[in-house]
Amino acid sequence: MSKGLITVLVIVGILVVVIGGFVMWGAGVYDNAVKLQEDVNAEWSNVQSTYQRRMDLIPNLVETVKGYANFEQETLTGVIEARAKATSINIDPSNVTPQQLAQFQQAQDGLSSALSRLMVVVERYPDLKANQNFLDLQAQLEGTENRINVARQRYNDSIRLYNTYVRGFFKRFALSLFGGGEDFSVRKGFEASEGADQAPKVNFN
Repeated sequence: MSKGLITVLVIVGILVVVIGGFVMWGAGVYDNAVKLQEDVNAEWSNVQSTYQRRMDLIPNLVETVKGYANFEQETLTGVIEARAKATSINIDPSNVTPQQLAQFQQAQDGLSSALSRLMVVVERYPDLKANQNFLDLQAQLEGTENRINVARQRYNDSIRLYNTYVRGFFKRFALSLFGGGEDFSVRKGFEASEGADQAPKVNFN
């Protein structure tokens, strides 16, 4: 075997190793991005689940409250309408756009405000405040608000990890090269500046 042929084989071997290593690295980047994306989607589903739990409690709360004579119908109507609006917004966890998130947040904040107004009005009804069914619902709502806070924080944490990963220069290059650049766009979390990273507080006192 001539020296020239050996040199060519060595160069080819080096290229194969380099290309193979690059392909393996790129595949690893892609797989990690997929995992982080799935983590984000799972946490978003948890956020929706905790909000759904709150919405499921509201009909029983409304029924309990409206059983008391002279209770302000306008306040109850506000809760019912706010719940209907929040329920109407359905978001695909794999494609949460900033606009959708803003709409979702606005609707949920509206429901929180309506619940807060309801609890303020309840203060005028001592018998209602002592009702065991109402007390049980109150405790469940308080627990749900805590769950909402945790779920939102975990969602924001998963967003932070995911965005940091896919925004890296070399990782962006690898994802684009492997045809997944558009599938791994930066996600938007709840904005702390708007108080969205904190669970809405329902005033039970």
